[in-house]
Amino acid sequence: MIIGVPKEVKNHEYRVGLIPASVLELIRLGHQVLVETQAGHGIDISDHQYEKAGAKIVPSSDYVFSKSDLIVKVKEPQPLERQKLKPHQILFTYLHLAADLHQAEDLIKSKAVCIAYETVTDAFNGLPLLAPMSEVAGRMSVQAGARALEKSAGGRGLLLAGVPGVAAAKVVIIGGGNVGRGALKIAHGMAANVTILDKNIKVLREIDQDYGNAVTTLYANNHNLQQAVLEADLVIGAVLVPGAAAPKLISADMVKQMKPGAVIVDVAIDQGGCCETARPTTHENPTYIIDNIVHYCVSNMPGAVARTATFALNNATLPYIIALAEKGLCQAMADDPGLFNGLNVINGHICRQEVADSLDLPYLAIKEPKNISNILKSS
Repeated sequence: MIIGVPKEVKNHEYRVGLIPASVLELIRLGHQVLVETQAGHGIDISDHQYEKAGAKIVPSSDYVFSKSDLIVKVKEPQPLERQKLKPHQILFTYLHLAADLHQAEDLIKSKAVCIAYETVTDAFNGLPLLAPMSEVAGRMSVQAGARALEKSAGGRGLLLAGVPGVAAAKVVIIGGGNVGRGALKIAHGMAANVTILDKNIKVLREIDQDYGNAVTTLYANNHNLQQAVLEADLVIGAVLVPGAAAPKLISADMVKQMKPGAVIVDVAIDQGGCCETARPTTHENPTYIIDNIVHYCVSNMPGAVARTATFALNNATLPYIIALAEKGLCQAMADDPGLFNGLNVINGHICRQEVADSLDLPYLAIKEPKNISNILKSS
């Protein structure tokens, strides 16, 4: 199989789909890897390192898209990239389609096979390809929030940890998954006053066992959520509904009632955000202020620590890339129901119900992987 790695083009995105060590594994198995020149430049991986691993360095993304059977990326394809996709070509990357109608429509038109990292599952119904970036984003969210709380950034002028005689800042984390626990680890380590909310009592028990009285755990009902948000100096939105748009848990009215200069870091922004006043921002312009509340809503947060994030992501994605290359699409999905769960778009059809429902688009149910070959053959 010919596997292509284009250079990422999203604003301040320096991650790359494959590192040289991953390329070497694929080359040893007899596959060909095309890497766009300088694809790894932003994280100090040179073209020479890729060539040494056996990759062919090509001059443009046009070449990568035109020659590859499988495209491996990090972020969702941008509009110009989507125009380069071919029918039946496999795209393996983060998609986050539930909040992106234009991307969904373009992928439908392309008739490509689009597999989303964020909906691939493991044997325990976990999200193995989302987890590494969720951990990174969760830990980064506290750093970002701490900076945004500084007065020069429009915040309340607070130090998260406080100092002797001055109370620590109140950090509220909504969601106890990988993002939430990553944020909790850093916020607790920085000696903030931390409250975390979740609907899963088992999750709250686990957090209580790990942190005891050092962290407040609350069941995420409407009363507790509103009270916690209004008392917070920093709110971290860490909510996830796999494949679907994030629920709007923080209303515009709640934002108006928050403390002036408080900060919201909406890590769920890739899925539309869990705050009504959230809109995607970039690393170049990461924040904006509405009703005196600082909003940080960068949609590719791990891109700021691109080298760490790339290596962590490759550790998780490589086995799936090898399976697709070695077995082909149909057999790889037949052998791994979790990879099958990653299928979002195929031959002009949305085939993940949460995406179709979120975007009000037609849905094609594919009950078994054995039906994939027939769908690819249909016009």
